[in-house]
This record gives sequence, structure tokens and C-alpha cells, in this order.
Amino acid sequence: MRSDLVKSHLMYAVREEVEVLKEQIKELVERNSLLERENALLKSLSNNDQLSQLSAQQANPSSTLQAQAVTAQPAQPAQPPQQPNVSSA
Repeated sequence: MRSDLVKSHLMYAVREEVEVLKEQIKELVERNSLLERENALLKSLSNNDQLSQLSAQQANPSSTLQAQAVTAQPAQPAQPPQQPNVSSA
């Protein structure tokens, strides 16, 4: 009977974790979609010289870091993954 209780508790914990992960996936898909739209907009607003400069920076990582340091805006902090409430059996 105790093993059934442990099994039931573990199954509940796994289901809870699956729900948390599904929600995180949903949020990441939404964020990815937003970033793709933003990227498309930025590409449409930029000229060929800017795109060429960006390509050159990607080919040379050290210049990319310098350019990012000058032009970077603070990004939203990433949220750490939530941990399920699982007590030891």
C-alpha cells in the first residue's frame, strides 16, 4: 500500500512538472514569434549597408561584441525555470 502512495505522489509530481514545462514551451513559442516579427520589421527598416555591416560583424565576433556594447539596450531578464513542489517520500 505504501508503494501505491509513493507511486501516486510521483505521478502527481510528474504531471505537475509536465504542466509547468508545457507552459514554458508556450511562452517560449510566443516569445520566438514576437522576436521573428521584430526581426522582420527591423530588416525591412534597415538599408543594405546596415545589413552588410551586420553580416561583417557576425563574421568577426570581436567586433560584434564591441558593437553590442555600444548599441545594446537592456534586455528583459530571463526567468529561471520553476521547480515543482516535491517533498521526499
